Amino acid sequence: MNTRSLRRTPLHAACGLALLLVLPLTAAPAGSAAPKTDTTRCATFDGERYCVGLGWTTQSEAQVQARLASAADAAAEAADQPAREHTGDLDTATLLERRAAMSPADRARADRRELAAAARAAGKVRRLRAEADGSRSAADYPRRRSIMKAKRSREQNRWYWCGPATAQAITWGWRKRRQSQKHWAGKLGTTRAGTSITELVRVVNDHTGYDRKKHAGDYVVLDVGDWSFEEWYLLMMRHLEDYRAPVVLHPVLEKRFYPYLDDDASGHFQVGRGFDQNPGGEPLLGYFEPWNQQRFDPSEPFIARNQWQSAYQQYRANLAHPQQNVGV
Repeated sequence: MNTRSLRRTPLHAACGLALLLVLPLTAAPAGSAAPKTDTTRCATFDGERYCVGLGWTTQSEAQVQARLASAADAAAEAADQPAREHTGDLDTATLLERRAAMSPADRARADRRELAAAARAAGKVRRLRAEADGSRSAADYPRRRSIMKAKRSREQNRWYWCGPATAQAITWGWRKRRQSQKHWAGKLGTTRAGTSITELVRVVNDHTGYDRKKHAGDYVVLDVGDWSFEEWYLLMMRHLEDYRAPVVLHPVLEKRFYPYLDDDASGHFQVGRGFDQNPGGEPLLGYFEPWNQQRFDPSEPFIARNQWQSAYQQYRANLAHPQQNVGV
C-alpha cells in the first residue's frame, strides 16, 4: 500500500485558505496488488472536499476511490463492446492508469498544481452549494435564455476530439475568433485516449474571460451525483442567465438519451448554452453538439451542431457517466 505524507503548504494570500495536500510519496512495491485508485487523493478547503481527477464532491476519499474503481471496471467492460463508439472523453480506467504510471514525484507535482487551482475556487463551490438550497426556483428565471452565437461551433474533426471541439466553441464564444481544434488539442494534452474534464476547465480559465467575477468566476469541476434534477437544472439556468457563461457538459452519449444517435458511444463533452422552461411541455437544454457520426460513417444520419433537447434526459446522461460531473 502506498505511504502518504501530510503536507501543509501556504496558499497565495488572495485565497485566504490553508492548503492541505495529501500526496503519495512512494510507489506501491513491485508485484503488489494495490488498486489503481490508491493514487486518487482528496484535500479539504474551508469545509469543501476536492478529489484529484474528479472535482469537488461531498463524498469521502474512500467513497471516491470505490466509485472510481467501479467506474474503471465499467470502462474496461465497455471497451470490449465493438458497437460502442469513442468520441474523445478520457475514461476513468485510462485516467487511473495514467496516474498510476507517473512517478511519485511527477504525480505529487501534478496534484499540487490541480489542488492549488482548486483552492482558489473553494468560495465559488460554497456559493454553488448554498444556492442549491431551494432559496430560488425556476420561477425566478425567464422562460428562455441562450448565449453564444449559434454559428460559433464546429463538428469535431477527429473521432476523439470532442474535447478540442468543445474548447474551440467556448473560446470562440469569448474571443470572437476561431482557432483550430488542433491548436486546442495541444493545449488540452489530448491523445487518442481522449481529454479529461479537468483540462477542459483549466483551458476555459486560462484562455477566456468567462472566469471573471462578473461572469462565472473560476470554473470548477463539480460532482453532481447527488443532485436532483431540479437542483441540476437550476444550476444550468443560474450559469446561463446570471453568469452569462457556458457550461462544460459531461454526459455519456447513448441512444436512450439522445434521439439523433444511430449508435451508443462513450463519455462525451458538449457546450451548454441555453435553456427553455417550455411551459406546458418538457424543459429543454440548448447546447453545441461536437459529434457528427456522419463525418466518420457516411451511412449514418447527420447531427446538427445546435441542439435543443430534453433537459431531463441530459441530466440522466450526466448521471449515467461514471464521473457524474460538469464544468461550471
